Amino acid sequence: MKALKYILLLVLILVIGLSIYVAVQPNSFEVSRTRTINAPHEVVYDNVIDFKNWSAWSAWIEENPDINIVLGEQTQGVGGSYKWNADGEQGRMETTAANPKQSITQELQFGTYPTSNVHWEFKPNDDGTTDVTWRISGKDLPFGFKMYMAFSGGMDKQIGPDYERGLEKLDSVVQAEMKVYSIKVEGLTQHSGGYYLYNTTSCKLSDFEANMKTTLGQVGSYALTHNISRAGQPFIYYHKWDEDNNAVIFSACIPTNSRVISEAPRILTGQLESFKTVKTVLTGDYSHLKAAWEATMTYIKEQNLELDESGPMLETYLTSPDTHPNPAHWKTEIYVAVK
Repeated sequence: MKALKYILLLVLILVIGLSIYVAVQPNSFEVSRTRTINAPHEVVYDNVIDFKNWSAWSAWIEENPDINIVLGEQTQGVGGSYKWNADGEQGRMETTAANPKQSITQELQFGTYPTSNVHWEFKPNDDGTTDVTWRISGKDLPFGFKMYMAFSGGMDKQIGPDYERGLEKLDSVVQAEMKVYSIKVEGLTQHSGGYYLYNTTSCKLSDFEANMKTTLGQVGSYALTHNISRAGQPFIYYHKWDEDNNAVIFSACIPTNSRVISEAPRILTGQLESFKTVKTVLTGDYSHLKAAWEATMTYIKEQNLELDESGPMLETYLTSPDTHPNPAHWKTEIYVAVK
């Protein structure tokens, strides 16, 4: 009997000691992870701000693919939400604030525990990558939650690896999305032609992209500073493309509503007569333009059409990387004159 009393006393001391140990644990927590993602910050932000994208990179769904996800009526932007049920454990997340392209704030409710705050930050780097920080914090933790955390290694050990894996997967998903492209040869059509401002130059093929951007910028700047209205999107007029000699001659062009008399010696006015053409549309990164041109030439050959050697060969840019940071959304039209 005396031994039993000692045992009970020992158990009581252990319980009191354990209670004191749990009670003095912090009443708040914060877990944060940062990863440099190889994509523009606008592209990463656009993915994270819409909950319907989360299943593709969620570490928790990767670990438990049978988790039941219910998207809210709104998934994107402030007010967007989703719920989940994993083996009877329920949770909910909602976006409560957003600074477009820069940060996102969300509220996480897991079971009956107090709500936690989730915060994202997207910091652009000069090399086109983005430092993404994903942070979760909570306060006023109940005793049971503190006990679980005390004997499971803490929130950083519990959540940190999942945040790291989630950011790793987000990096892969965003990069894969930016590589998506399509080439559609729309076939024979009639190009309406029209007036345009242009600047003609020549360079090595390896220098074409840089020279194209520079000359288009010069013509566009001239049109802007002289209040010249555009009649369409900028385009490149190819005069010669010589891979054997690593040379290209081209004009960077801005279409205008009427004939403009330029005051700049290198900015000239041209006019395209309406011409019969094969039209191809590339949706995706400019790196696929070669394949789009090859598809166009293949179509001309297969349809027994005759290339107009002296006719226009144009590349029209319907979108700008400045307004469409995701290359998968870039649209380019190719026009090849045929007889």
